[in-house]
Amino acid sequence: MSGRTVNSAILLLVIGNAMALISDVFIKLLGSDTPVFQFVFLRCVITLLLLLPLYRQIDGGRLFEGLGIHTLRAHIHLVGISAMVLALGALPLATANAIFYAAPVLVMVFSVLFVGARLDGRSVFAVVSGFVGIVVILRPVEINWMALSALVVAASLAINALLVPQLPDGQSMVHKLFLNYLLVLPAITALMLWENAPWDPAILLNAIGSSVFILGYNITVLLAYRQVQASQVTSAEYTGLIWAVLLGWFWFGETPDLWFLLGSSMIVVPLILIGLRQHRVTRKRAALVGENG
Repeated sequence: MSGRTVNSAILLLVIGNAMALISDVFIKLLGSDTPVFQFVFLRCVITLLLLLPLYRQIDGGRLFEGLGIHTLRAHIHLVGISAMVLALGALPLATANAIFYAAPVLVMVFSVLFVGARLDGRSVFAVVSGFVGIVVILRPVEINWMALSALVVAASLAINALLVPQLPDGQSMVHKLFLNYLLVLPAITALMLWENAPWDPAILLNAIGSSVFILGYNITVLLAYRQVQASQVTSAEYTGLIWAVLLGWFWFGETPDLWFLLGSSMIVVPLILIGLRQHRVTRKRAALVGENG
């Protein structure tokens, strides 16, 4: 694997995470009094429309294969999107994203609880450090239900990550994304009607912006991981936290304090170290295969 290929994959992830943060900015600009389900409904519909030109990547003959697992993941994703709107409305942009980055920590915890996985010392340290980091960032005096919604986002990301191996083989990312948004339309439509908020046309622009940029993130991640193994570049995903600090400062005048810097380091640094270790192990195995080959 050439250095140039790895560098291009890292660049894609850096750009992709910047796009994800811009999507978050569109959500945060809504304000805390936005009708949540109305916004989520619009984002789902707009994302489906954006995916339609890519219909050739959807296997019509296997459209609803794995319907049960797709439906479960879609509704978990729906909970996550709704919680994200609440979290971004209540927390500084960087703070909310630091909590979102606890998802890999929760993946480790859930894999032990539900899959029977065993963690090595580094992973256990990452779990403990990550949870302490969350407490440091939020601090008990500042925790409220809106802030805890950021943890719901991280949990939804973690659960969906654990469910990925259950998805049918051979379905493209476009196929999976299309089902993810299509299958929640009945539920989000019902929730929007239950919410019974006055129609707000101003939300439409934010929904379009959020949909476009989060779809851009998904595409760049797909392109990056097609070029290289995930363990070689996954630490580049954490540049999203840098983007969160920069965009939070530029758009919303948010200045991170010492508690944020300490807590986010406790979450992210152990995960980066695990990723670097996996990268070294992968390179060593590749070298051994090359020598034996």
